[in-house]
Amino acid sequence: MTAAPSGPAFSVHDIPFSTHGSWFGISPVLAEKTRAEDLHLVSHQNGMHAALRLAPLDPATAGRAHTDVRATPSLLTWTGAGGRIDLAYASPDTVRVRGEGLGLRVTAAARTLTPFSGTYFFRDPVDGAHTFTSYETGRRYRITVLSGTVAEVSGSQALGAGDRGLTVTAESGAPWEIAVEELDSARPPHRPSATFAEITETARRSFAEFADTVAPWRSADTPAAELAAYVVWSATVAPAGLVTRPAVLMSKHWMDKVWSWDHCFNALALAPGCPELAWDQFALPFDHQDETGALPDSVTHSEVLYNFVKPPIHGWALRGLRDRLPAPLGPAELTEAYGRLARWTDFWLTARRAPSAALPHYQHGNDSGWDNATTFDPARVAVTADLAAVLILQLDELSRTAAELGFHDEAGRRAGTADALQAALLEELWDGERFTSRPAHGGPPSCSAGLLDLMPVVLGDRLPPEVRDRLAERIETHLTEFGLATEQPGSPHYESDGYWRGPIWAPATVLVEDGLRRAGHERLADDISARFRALCEASGFAENFDALTGQGLRDRAYTWTASSYLLLARDHCRRREARAGGADGAGNRDEVTNTGR
Repeated sequence: MTAAPSGPAFSVHDIPFSTHGSWFGISPVLAEKTRAEDLHLVSHQNGMHAALRLAPLDPATAGRAHTDVRATPSLLTWTGAGGRIDLAYASPDTVRVRGEGLGLRVTAAARTLTPFSGTYFFRDPVDGAHTFTSYETGRRYRITVLSGTVAEVSGSQALGAGDRGLTVTAESGAPWEIAVEELDSARPPHRPSATFAEITETARRSFAEFADTVAPWRSADTPAAELAAYVVWSATVAPAGLVTRPAVLMSKHWMDKVWSWDHCFNALALAPGCPELAWDQFALPFDHQDETGALPDSVTHSEVLYNFVKPPIHGWALRGLRDRLPAPLGPAELTEAYGRLARWTDFWLTARRAPSAALPHYQHGNDSGWDNATTFDPARVAVTADLAAVLILQLDELSRTAAELGFHDEAGRRAGTADALQAALLEELWDGERFTSRPAHGGPPSCSAGLLDLMPVVLGDRLPPEVRDRLAERIETHLTEFGLATEQPGSPHYESDGYWRGPIWAPATVLVEDGLRRAGHERLADDISARFRALCEASGFAENFDALTGQGLRDRAYTWTASSYLLLARDHCRRREARAGGADGAGNRDEVTNTGR
């Protein structure tokens, strides 16, 4: 049998086994809060759907075998007392499965077939392959036996309810092997062009090259960097359906979309090593920009949603991208980016600014990305300080870009709008101690114990010194052993698993860390970075984390968390190198952390 290749080992209960470009993964996670005993082939075309169940069998009893599952980026292995089964990707739409001493039962995940749902199963008379056709994914799954024996077939051509599938095994001591393909309507019979050992080695090299490109700086001081790279690499899908470019999904669990602010963090992490892929991440939601200039809430294979939007952090992200890309953007790319960003900005200044109002508003917490943050408890349709702050940064970036393109009048106009917006922000929402929010329809200002009220720190040194210093003081009250709680832990509204009402989130961490650094509070920024990196190294790359225990919550394989780790780890390494090159023994100085780690 094939020896397990090197690479970071991980649990498939937390992170799906998949490969760059594939629309399916191998996982026991079938939906949010739904886990199966066996691993399944789970597709993300037309949504998240379990297509096939993969059950290892004991040949002596024909019953399910007890196995341990181990995964690395290039190989998934079931190991039992009597043998093992290995699975590897031969291509983004094909896996090869090879076993010895154990059999494998491959069945449709859905037991019931109706005229509009479920999976039909038959043997193709053209090539003899066993084929499953799924209503849910709209795709076919073809099983080609390369060696071994089909011991049992059930449910072929059957309608209604029942078991549908086949069992593959071999004579004692002999291996068996199959290919499993996800395909559209038809393709030529499967003919393998490489051995199983060769495809696992190709897969190993593919991931290793990606990790070396994305995180060449990694070391023992950044122990989660390689696994973070795998989370991003394996969640990347090829263009298909409404996904117009290679796209890093937020997850190959149930959060299998590209939301129109999540993508910015993936783009930033990829920029130094994979500039083309990074640019695709930044540009993808703009491919679906509507006639008003609004970006969609989210994009996935078969669905684009416009009922909400996401916050305009794209000017901040474009500046970060341009600082990280290894080569400058060409005139055509820069002109296109400017036009798209201008339309997105104008959407907020027109469609989301009431008559005679100086500041724009959100229509719901979902528009902010902080869906249920306590800032929105007094009013869902609200004027908030974070929105004005990120829009000011976006206007600043538009002004800089316009000047580069020779649009000098436009550059001056955008700069003037940014200054006017900041003046209104300070006049209307700063009360001398904190930023407030207010109902967009009118009403008294209110404040919360939520971190969202402190997000104007992203303006950095654009803020008056006394404002940024006060924000830094308040941000420290959100800092737990593990990072920035999105609601102060002492607040009566704090919830340990309350989404944006307590847990630690990657994007808030990155935005606050960056703003503090530009505001001159580098020591606090270093501390926040160190705590979040330690959190990921201990608890993985969950959608969010319990602020008091560090436990990973919700979707456990979230790419913006992995990308945020890569961003913070890279910048930490660069600062340390710069300090090491400085005078007066700066090389012995590292980031400050009070975690005791």
